[in-house]
Amino acid sequence: MAAAFFAQSYGQARERFTAAAERAGLYVQAHRHPMLGIGGEDLAMDVARLGAADARALLIVSSACHGVEGYCGSGVQNAMLADDGLHAAAQAAGVALLYVHGLNPWGFSWCRRTTHENADLNRNWHDFSQPLPHNAAYDDIARLLLPAAWPPAPEVEAALAAYAAQNGPRALQTAISAGQYDHPEGLFFGGQDITWSQQTLRHVLQEHGTRCERLGWIDLHTGLGPSGHGERIFACRNDAAALARARAWWGEGVTSIYDGSSSSALLSGLMWNAAYEECAQAEYTGVALEYGTVPLDEVIGALREDQWYENHPEAPPEARAAARRRMRDAFYTDTDAWKQRVVEQGLEVVRQAVAGLAA
Repeated sequence: MAAAFFAQSYGQARERFTAAAERAGLYVQAHRHPMLGIGGEDLAMDVARLGAADARALLIVSSACHGVEGYCGSGVQNAMLADDGLHAAAQAAGVALLYVHGLNPWGFSWCRRTTHENADLNRNWHDFSQPLPHNAAYDDIARLLLPAAWPPAPEVEAALAAYAAQNGPRALQTAISAGQYDHPEGLFFGGQDITWSQQTLRHVLQEHGTRCERLGWIDLHTGLGPSGHGERIFACRNDAAALARARAWWGEGVTSIYDGSSSSALLSGLMWNAAYEECAQAEYTGVALEYGTVPLDEVIGALREDQWYENHPEAPPEARAAARRRMRDAFYTDTDAWKQRVVEQGLEVVRQAVAGLAA
């Protein structure tokens, strides 16, 4: 049963990943985080590699870029680690596999999407010595997203609904999620400096990704689209040749933020920029595998509530705990049927990537 690959806490997920890697004969390298988890547990970005250090092709599979999404991503990684056929196929093809577990372990443990710096890791990849993008649309609705009191007053919700009616639901989604750099206590804040997770992942790529000629990357996400469906979102620069490769590997259903075909808005500061910066010698092809959970308005509602309680430490602990449970439910569907679906799609996508890298 696929459910056996999934965990009920970050600590349990980390134990299961380590055990699965060791059963597969892989060494797990732990990059320790400076803070502790919600239960006082150690946190780390854990890395396990199958294949030679100088393999010509490398496939990265990563989880928990957005911490709480690691509940899903970790389970899918464990299913991959348990698939002897997958590993045999990769070795026969000369493709090394690099599992990166817990890109944002603090967020995973605390059921938050952000890092401990309150940054969205997938908006954090900028040159911070240069001017940062300005999201004027977010400025217009910032006070509505995180009002003075929670739950929001009816007039606050009515104002957000009016914005969507006037500008369109997609415009509201883009305003909220594109990334913003002027509201440190707001949603989808990209940070004003390099996060621990960014710095640590760069070290991982420098160690493992600088000798390959071809590089693939599958980054596991949740929260957008129909429940259980794994959307394959193009995760490269707006490059026609890379998009053609992605669709040759993963099918014509690969969507793109550049042409509006994806459930995701056009975003800034994306993590895959690191592939070009740290592994410039390689031909890079990547996707975000985005699994749907609950409707988008519920996801946004959970994010707003979570951030509100983060901004209000004086709030009752029981209310904060309830908000944390709703965050987990928004990004992780804890049913056997959902887990089976996401594992099946994850295994298909990783096998397709191995075949594409070997071609």
